Amino acid sequence: MLDYSEKVRIFDTTLRDGEQTPGISITPEQKVQIAIKLDDLGVDAIEAGFPIVSQGEMEAIKTISVQGLNAEIYGLARTVETDIDAAMNCGLKFVHIFIATSDIHMQYKLKMNRQQVLEKAIWATDYAKKHGMQVEFSAEDATRSDRKFMIEVFKAVAGAGADRLDIPDTVGYATPQYIGELVKDVKEATKKVPISMHCHDDFGLAVANTISGINAGASCGHVTINGLGERAGNASLEEFVMALQCLYNRRHGIKTELLYETSKFISNVMGIVVQPNKAITGENAFGHESGIHTHGIINNPLTYEPISPELVGRKRWLQAGKHAGAHGINAMLEDFGIKPEKEQLRDIVEKQKKLADKGKSITTADLLSIAGDVMHNSKFEEKFKLCDCHIITGMNIIPTAVVRLSTDGKDLIASEIGVGPVDAALKAIQKIAGEMANIKIREYRLDSISGGSDALAEVSVKVEDKTGNVVSARNAGEDVVVASVQAMMDAINKTMLRKIIYSQN
Repeated sequence: MLDYSEKVRIFDTTLRDGEQTPGISITPEQKVQIAIKLDDLGVDAIEAGFPIVSQGEMEAIKTISVQGLNAEIYGLARTVETDIDAAMNCGLKFVHIFIATSDIHMQYKLKMNRQQVLEKAIWATDYAKKHGMQVEFSAEDATRSDRKFMIEVFKAVAGAGADRLDIPDTVGYATPQYIGELVKDVKEATKKVPISMHCHDDFGLAVANTISGINAGASCGHVTINGLGERAGNASLEEFVMALQCLYNRRHGIKTELLYETSKFISNVMGIVVQPNKAITGENAFGHESGIHTHGIINNPLTYEPISPELVGRKRWLQAGKHAGAHGINAMLEDFGIKPEKEQLRDIVEKQKKLADKGKSITTADLLSIAGDVMHNSKFEEKFKLCDCHIITGMNIIPTAVVRLSTDGKDLIASEIGVGPVDAALKAIQKIAGEMANIKIREYRLDSISGGSDALAEVSVKVEDKTGNVVSARNAGEDVVVASVQAMMDAINKTMLRKIIYSQN
């Protein structure tokens, strides 16, 4: 009888399988930063990397192992002595050992027969256990393996002392039904040894397959933040955890209110943008444009939201656009303390629809500018004005920006360095406006409007204040730096408009 009250274990492999995402390579220092973030999130285990792959990898794992984290720290190892020794030399007490059990892998990759694979699996498990390590053993490509042989391997390593058995759907080829059957068979054959699931997303079933395995008796899911990983990636931690909690009433140790923050941090460090329509952490996951939807959300969020955005560290937001209706636009304007008359609201809605019909995404700044034109309202005056911006950049020169803003009749000057002139300029602006606006850049996008070296550049930015409110702005021009600075100034001033209104209330 399965105990559905048992806490589901979260094994995070962002630093190992996630780093194997094509095009990703992070420094040892960044690996340590990510490990600390994952530990703060509440994962039970962190696969810190594959120690044998490089000296830098070993140094990063060693550093992670001495951070005093609450999570168990694992290293990956093949069934060879050098790999297991490398994990031990990193100071690890936990090792994730794997060898393939599918015929295609044995024939074309390992060049080994079944007996040799079986002996290797037993030897590696025994070797690690004799050296005081806890072992999680994976039968790579389990879902394409001959089930009888795979179970024979699992039984053998369990007999050799393996602490956990992992069933990998290495190429994402299984279905939830097959996973359920497989887990039940492995559980029956190996009795009390805990089972983990490691599923890839080649057919978009990684989370569903992992949950199916849990419901069939597995107790742990191998996951990555944002679903990072080889090819189409691994099961997404945030989707897996929230489905467990909200759809299956299963317990876990994740601090869900930190999911969005962790997702954004890892996205920025690893340089992989989260798709806007991704569940839970995508920018649009709690965004609404349709007039029908926004009307429902305003009356009762449960009409079009299965969970509260605050549960995962988010805030709901409404989007202007051609699908938006009067209720949604009015709610957006009210958030800035703007209350148009009925006729004014109708004009604002129509003007923003006409702009949207030209293929433009309506930013917060666009909507407020339209409202300002219609209402001739003094509330739209800028809090900060840009006076000067000087950039120093070039070959073998660290890009440096000096910015002068004015506010309340006072001039404020700041200088900053950056990875490029735009980065330096935006950092300088944030340095000045930081205390008052208290914002951070959530998104920066640069598009070319026309071709050629003199092309017009269109810059879009999204900034977020400390309470999670997001403001978007856009500017276009021939000079990318100037366009970026103007867009940033617009976003900050619109953020300040909201801040001033709420401080008055």
